[in-house]
Amino acid sequence: MKIGIISDSFRLPFAESVKRAAALGANGIQKYMTYGEFATENLTPSKIAEIKDIMSSNGLVFSAICGDFGWGFAHPQIVDKTKAVLEKAKELGCGIVTSHIGKVPEDDPAKLNTMAENAVKIAEYAAGIGSYIASETGPEKAPALKKFLDSLGLKAGIAVNLDPANLVMVAGDDPVQAVSVLKDYIVHTHAKDGIKKPDGSWQEVPLGKGGVDWPNYLKALKDIGYDGYLTIEREVGEDPAADIKLAVDFLKDHLSRLQ
Repeated sequence: MKIGIISDSFRLPFAESVKRAAALGANGIQKYMTYGEFATENLTPSKIAEIKDIMSSNGLVFSAICGDFGWGFAHPQIVDKTKAVLEKAKELGCGIVTSHIGKVPEDDPAKLNTMAENAVKIAEYAAGIGSYIASETGPEKAPALKKFLDSLGLKAGIAVNLDPANLVMVAGDDPVQAVSVLKDYIVHTHAKDGIKKPDGSWQEVPLGKGGVDWPNYLKALKDIGYDGYLTIEREVGEDPAADIKLAVDFLKDHLSRLQ
């Protein structure tokens, strides 16, 4: 398994965040492609070349691209916007785009049908260019997400970005069991930790300080043959660079024990 970092977590300009990631010993980075200089409409051929140069000069690749607009897959613009992200990600040499599809509804057949139709359109486009749209785990438990993905009847293009903290914080699910449930779909993971409070709220915390059972979670990933990225995501905290370094060290230590 390789270590990645969401470059946006540094809260620095892109070039500087890439240098920081390389200095910490990361193998790759994930970058949002939904706003600012990385919005698809701003990714001209010259901008693509500039980004590639920054990445190659630091010896890094994209572990994935984040194409999450915060809409979910029932949104009327999601198909065209996500296709554009998939296309630009491919130009950057990245075949995995992650996004939240939105909570799979249990009592709204119309919305569920719209989500499924849009997911199929996006996944078929992704498959056509040799890429994946990877649904990030989050609001529903792993079996519910698997049931939805299975219902699409696709053999390519659709995948999962497993975020263990989201399962703990939001869904109240067990990430270790989720690996087994979703094993046929996992192409990328986030390294994040968190806790779910008694009142139902949640809190993101540094790796090893939350509800993710890291030794058994990493073992579960190894057992299914996963050799992709553990991409560190830090969304809170006053010193993200320090927290990211702790996360890199934490993962390196735990991965060394898997050898």
